[in-house]
Amino acid sequence: MKIDLLSAAVPVALLVPVPAYAMPDTATTTAAPVQAPQGADVVTTGVAKGRDRLDSATSTSSLREAEIRKLAPGSIGDLLRDIPGIRSEASTGEGSVSLSIRGLPIASSGAKFVQLQEDGLPVLEFGDIQGAGADNFLRVDLNLSQVDVIRGGSASTFASNSPGGIINFISKTGDVEGGAVAVTAGLDFEQYRTDFDYGARLTDSVRFHVGGFYRQGEGPRRAGYDAQKGGQIKANVTKEFTGGYIRLYGKYLDDRSPFYDAVPFRATGTNADPKVTTLPGFDGRQDTLLSRNIRTNLMLDGENNVTVNDVAEGQSVKAASLGMEAQVDLHGWTVTERFRFSDMSGTLISPFTSAYLPAAAGVQSLGGAGATLSYANGPRAGQVIADPSTLNGNGLLVALNMLDLRLNSYDNVTNDIRASRVWRVGEGDLTTTAGFYAARQTIDRDALWTTFVSELRGDGEAALLNITDRAGRALTQDGVYAYNLALARGTRRRSLRVDYAVNAPFASVNYHVGRIAIGGSIRYDYGNAEGRIFGSDLGGGRIGTVARDMNGDGVISIAEQKVGVTPLSAPAPVDYKYDYLSYSVGINFRIAEPLAVFARYSRGARANADRILFSNIVSTTDGSLLIPGAAFDPVKQAEAGVKYRRADLTLNLTGFWAKAQDTNVDPVTSGLIARDYKATGLEFEGGYRRGLFSLTAGGTWTDAEIVRDRINPAVAGNTPRHQAKFIFQATPQIVTERFAVGAVLIGTTRSYAQDDNVLRVPGFVTTNAFLQVRAAPRLQLTLNASNLFDVKAFTAFDDAALPASGIVRARPLNGRNTSLTARLDF
Repeated sequence: MKIDLLSAAVPVALLVPVPAYAMPDTATTTAAPVQAPQGADVVTTGVAKGRDRLDSATSTSSLREAEIRKLAPGSIGDLLRDIPGIRSEASTGEGSVSLSIRGLPIASSGAKFVQLQEDGLPVLEFGDIQGAGADNFLRVDLNLSQVDVIRGGSASTFASNSPGGIINFISKTGDVEGGAVAVTAGLDFEQYRTDFDYGARLTDSVRFHVGGFYRQGEGPRRAGYDAQKGGQIKANVTKEFTGGYIRLYGKYLDDRSPFYDAVPFRATGTNADPKVTTLPGFDGRQDTLLSRNIRTNLMLDGENNVTVNDVAEGQSVKAASLGMEAQVDLHGWTVTERFRFSDMSGTLISPFTSAYLPAAAGVQSLGGAGATLSYANGPRAGQVIADPSTLNGNGLLVALNMLDLRLNSYDNVTNDIRASRVWRVGEGDLTTTAGFYAARQTIDRDALWTTFVSELRGDGEAALLNITDRAGRALTQDGVYAYNLALARGTRRRSLRVDYAVNAPFASVNYHVGRIAIGGSIRYDYGNAEGRIFGSDLGGGRIGTVARDMNGDGVISIAEQKVGVTPLSAPAPVDYKYDYLSYSVGINFRIAEPLAVFARYSRGARANADRILFSNIVSTTDGSLLIPGAAFDPVKQAEAGVKYRRADLTLNLTGFWAKAQDTNVDPVTSGLIARDYKATGLEFEGGYRRGLFSLTAGGTWTDAEIVRDRINPAVAGNTPRHQAKFIFQATPQIVTERFAVGAVLIGTTRSYAQDDNVLRVPGFVTTNAFLQVRAAPRLQLTLNASNLFDVKAFTAFDDAALPASGIVRARPLNGRNTSLTARLDF
């Protein structure tokens, strides 16, 4: 059995998230990890065989299980903030994070140029599907062995739709016998969680691993109810035989958590140097627009039937996955087959792009001169608010746009088969690989809206409000202003039923002789999209608003005269094809035992999915592409670096250049984005250990520019939004046999809120601290503090400039949260 409480005896190369580098031996999806001896610094992800990192030419990093425990991340986005080169906007909660690598743009939201994988296969084929990113269907628990990251252009030949990088979440497989049970409780927020895992051998040739978690609680921000509830279980069984193995695995995830949209803060100062403070009665680091009084969402569903949904569903996901992985040696060739089917669905119900109005002026704006305001529910239901300017101490009301996304099916099926062989050629080894990848991704979704009116209150007790005009007519119904997106004239009610096919043959070659390794890889992607879309704003005179008795009282109220419907009889087709070529070449020269240099050039691309629908890119007549090149966005990248390693020190410095095209849709304005970008930068990573002390650090300096904008030429030459000049991480820690104590410092310099480069988002540094104590030989206690100093850390502002109202819509990271975990290993 294995007891690894503090990792006190583990070398620096495995103790900390050490930077690493990898030369691609294959152009396929990330390979399953090869089991390397403890302490070995070997590339095992994305290669045909293990290779010393100093003999390889692609930037990679690994984050091991022991370090993940110390980080205690609240989400996948939180975890990825600690990996060099990754820009993770982890302000949305446990899902829908926006990710990018090395200056590639986040022009809209999601992870367009980055692919998240689980055990070597993509979680979702496209990283920026609206409504749910791949991280929505991933959880950090005791099943997780490590996270491997490949950065840079060679990733485009490792997998489809991943020119910026691959992030692979690798599960335990029972190769080490033992397990653990961990119980976690929030100390200053309501959450209770239990994790378990166990792995062992059933026979000499059969091993298994099983694990999972369950949690429940309000979560890191106040909602007024248990906004987090659910869990997952994963299991795998591996049969080993001479020359290979076969593994069967499964996962079931049923979980919900809140989505945190932009929330209001007071902003003074200037656009170049805004001073942002919290509002009376509402602290966006700890509060949300959610409330125990805002739970019922009465509306028409995607089939135009009356339905009632519970806002507490939040970001709910269900995923049932079954897969198989096999590897066998056949006459000198290593053949690897991976297959997985995932049945995935969910919801996203949340306030989205809401408007914050001074209550006294807002009630007149929504209800006309002389309109009055009253409480629609809560303990003061029916009470008239005599002086709206004093409402809840901040004098604000919220035109609450409730987005209700029904993720009916995000099913996908993926298969990757390849064959590799190592040949002895002269004094060196020639590794060749060829294979074929195929995937099918379904996107079946309904986007539905309701507009409420509520007070701004941050303790989970905010009430809905009613508006009555001067003639005494009720303009709202139980706090509902319209059964559609009233602030956008009732548009953006949309449904789509589209299937995407992706196919890709690939091949690679790598030659390693003496101190030189040189290789190249190629991948040809071709695919198609077929289906139908429905929308109230597709044109052609299609209606989007009707009058309907929603509450069944026999009376059509004013609010019930604004009911959103989907024109089901007039769908628009989707029917187009695409293809593109990706390639990568690199060379590595090991100057001496501890020192190597490398260089690489790559071209890849990313196919566009649902983001280009409901625009003038796809014909609403026959579903073809009106802009032929818009089906995919090409990316060109070059990098060169130097790497140094000895027993107590690892140093790596990489320079990079990237040029990318992005065709997208702004999720806030629904405006089309069609741009070219370029970026240059330097990426540093290092790890050092002396005695009980160790330090890892990483930093990325980026100079990015919008080269051309086909829709808004005025922004050409500007810096892309959210792109900071410098992002960095540092993890100092002291580790003994009895305890470990340390901190994770993560920071960014300031950036622009939008592409017009007017309003700046302030930079910040957050500090996550941990203390682990071995209370008994098998018992470990861990105290974690996230954002220890309760810093106001903003990933974005939704505004382009400081509003006249002084209220800015900001996206903050969570404030300080502390938790205590007791873990028993056995």
